[in-house]
Amino acid sequence: MTAAVSETRRFGGAVQATASSTTLSRVREEITKATGLTASGIVTLAVAVLFWGLARFVAGRPMYLISYGLVVALGISYLIGRRPLPLEGMRSDARPRLHEGETISMEVQLTASRRLSTFILQEYVPPGLGEPARVPVATLDGGESVTHSYKLTCWRRGVYQLGPLVARWGDPFGLTQREVTLAEPFELLVHPAIEYVQDRPLTRLFEDPPIRPPVSKPWPEGLEFYGMRHYTPGDDLRRVVWRAYARTGQLLVRESEQGITDKITIVLDQDRRYHSAGEVSESLEAGVKAAASLGIRHLREGYSVTLEGNERRLLAPVRGGNAQMMLLDALARVDLARESVVEPIMRLVSNPSRDTHIVLITPRLDAESAARLNFLVQRGASVLVAALMWDEEAGDTLGIAASLGCQVVEIRPGVPLAVSFRREVGAGRR
Repeated sequence: MTAAVSETRRFGGAVQATASSTTLSRVREEITKATGLTASGIVTLAVAVLFWGLARFVAGRPMYLISYGLVVALGISYLIGRRPLPLEGMRSDARPRLHEGETISMEVQLTASRRLSTFILQEYVPPGLGEPARVPVATLDGGESVTHSYKLTCWRRGVYQLGPLVARWGDPFGLTQREVTLAEPFELLVHPAIEYVQDRPLTRLFEDPPIRPPVSKPWPEGLEFYGMRHYTPGDDLRRVVWRAYARTGQLLVRESEQGITDKITIVLDQDRRYHSAGEVSESLEAGVKAAASLGIRHLREGYSVTLEGNERRLLAPVRGGNAQMMLLDALARVDLARESVVEPIMRLVSNPSRDTHIVLITPRLDAESAARLNFLVQRGASVLVAALMWDEEAGDTLGIAASLGCQVVEIRPGVPLAVSFRREVGAGRR
């Protein structure tokens, strides 16, 4: 098992353990918020009830005195803790979008209108980002402002609610506790990591030779290199190939070709039946990273990119560099689904347009999805199947997709995407 996969599994286990401990602490915090009593306060109340019961049925007055004394102490503590906290807090402006693996520093500025002592500042942090940030504050003079900071590491892409930021205080005996919200929660999107990847949508099933379409014309600008021709007056000097001039002494300019299409549709299979199990599905995360890398690459090159999920279309056709944020936002929200990959394939089959390069990222092609995919291939669509190789049955996907005439690549644990997409094993380049 590679180091990358081991790290992902270690993080998944850490998230699961953190989630369990966080759930228990959240339950205690909800009880405290509803009753105003800490764990010690609840124990004190329980002991008071126990002594009252013993006094009623067994011991008599001494037990009554102990019971009433505990209740009085609890009441005094509650009254002391009811005093409002004259405190204002301001969270530093955090970016609402971060990248997977990024670490950020959060700052909180506190200002008190009078002298305060012994309270706790806490920021609620989702389990995927770490433990809740707790900062005990010993003293804070009136009119003084202090800044506290903590760090967050975005270990996994997703959508998180960060906050609220609260201040907690209580009585000197620690029996009661109150809290006030200083800053409201906000949504934080963690974008998937991306890698360099090369995907050339220039081949279809019925074309020979496979690299260049049979109808290909030179253009001053385009998506792929076509050739060179002699310079003519009016040509852009930026397209002059100066290395060719140094060798031949002739001014030659570069020409490009459009290829078969400038439209890309990425289909991300979210079927929970075939993805790897666990708190964090390794195969789904690899598929999301591949979709993000392909989408960003094609958007930067001027393609129109569409993102399809199992249950619905995740992103309508977009184009241009400004659309990269929209693509990453959509992929940050991706999760496992109950629907099969047949649904998005049938949406593409029902689309009359045939000038789209289709990339299907899937952990497994079963008989039904392969039959539907064959409809697209027989229509002459350019189809690339990226097989997520996370179990033994995934190997069947390679043979099924290649037999349909699709180009096929293998995405394996720990293998860079650039290497995976250079090794096509289907009906295309090798």
